[in-house]
Amino acid sequence: MKTFDIDTVRADFPILSREVNGKPLVYFDNGATTHKPKQVIDAIIRYYADMNSNVHRGVHYLSQISTDAFEVTRRKVQAFIHAKHEHEIIITKGTTEAINIVASCYGRAFITAGDEIIISAMEHHSNIVPWQMLCDEKGCKLRVIPMNDNGELDIEAYRSLFSERTKLVSFTYVSNALGTVNPVKEMIDVAHAHDVPVLVDGAQAIQHVAVDVQALDVDFFVFSGHKMYGPTGIGVLYGKEDLLNSMPPYQGGGDMIKDVTFEKTTYNELPFKFEAGTPNIEAGICLGDAIDYIQDIGLDAIKAYEEELLAYATSRLSEIEGIRFIGTATRKSSVISFVVDGVHPYDIGVILDKLGIAVRTGHHCAQPVMDAFGIPGTVRVSLAMYNTKEEIDALIDGLKRALNMLL
Repeated sequence: MKTFDIDTVRADFPILSREVNGKPLVYFDNGATTHKPKQVIDAIIRYYADMNSNVHRGVHYLSQISTDAFEVTRRKVQAFIHAKHEHEIIITKGTTEAINIVASCYGRAFITAGDEIIISAMEHHSNIVPWQMLCDEKGCKLRVIPMNDNGELDIEAYRSLFSERTKLVSFTYVSNALGTVNPVKEMIDVAHAHDVPVLVDGAQAIQHVAVDVQALDVDFFVFSGHKMYGPTGIGVLYGKEDLLNSMPPYQGGGDMIKDVTFEKTTYNELPFKFEAGTPNIEAGICLGDAIDYIQDIGLDAIKAYEEELLAYATSRLSEIEGIRFIGTATRKSSVISFVVDGVHPYDIGVILDKLGIAVRTGHHCAQPVMDAFGIPGTVRVSLAMYNTKEEIDALIDGLKRALNMLL
């Protein structure tokens, strides 16, 4: 394991030195988006200053170097998640678009009336709504894996949901609202025993744990760049080659075609079949710099440090009278959600913001989770590798101050 130096890491993130409301910024909203290191920021500037041009179509120099840089990122993603082929890496706008591509294209090809799709009770809206839309269109049905009071999925109930009508399973690796780490490999194996493909939403996992899609044997894996210290507007859909080849395109336009006449269009090969139009070139290139940054530090070192932070934050928050943790799974990653008796989460968030402390309040795009716990929302503290124990101490002091005002 590489040595983790928190001071060196924090020095790489310019925004961490700024003040908010006259106070040093303490940022605990990393589940929504992470900040960017100077290595990524510099790469964004370098792209526009040195190589700005469209990709995949031009023969001139700038187009060629932009195309090369964009495709280097594809290969970096392939290596980062251990995909078998680089053409199994589809560049998307983010996790949401990646899920919608599978819902639309796999759904169009393989889902019919009466079929069933399994999702879990802890999904983000982006892994619920696309499947609901598909069910409305096709006349198929959603089946939901229940969870217990700790925010853990009921795996035996999951096993019982399968039938000859089951055509796809889609669930999150790590819950954005609870921090629960699901038994991904076990759940994939259960689905494959029924010959059912699996999509895993890795948006809250990719920046915290090492992912090997071949070892998992996952059929589709999706994630976003902006949650792993990269730019917004960029993400990845990994799919097994045979599945991607069996699916129709998501959109029509430039780059996804081989030949177009008014009589017939021949579609391009993977990965370009699913990449119609001009991509977010700058973000696509600079996602590669974010991957480099993570790998230079080392995911094992990041994971160990973040687990230490999570344990410390949980212990310190337990000091708060009246606090109730929402999501107490045995296996958790970098998210703590809580409520305080008699206080609305929004009020806590507003006061903390006045102290320069950024947390997320609300349902976190996971309303069914909140409904299951009978609450309107939570205060969510989501950690990243640049957070410190001193920042957690500041959060505790700020929370105590807020509660003294509100209670």
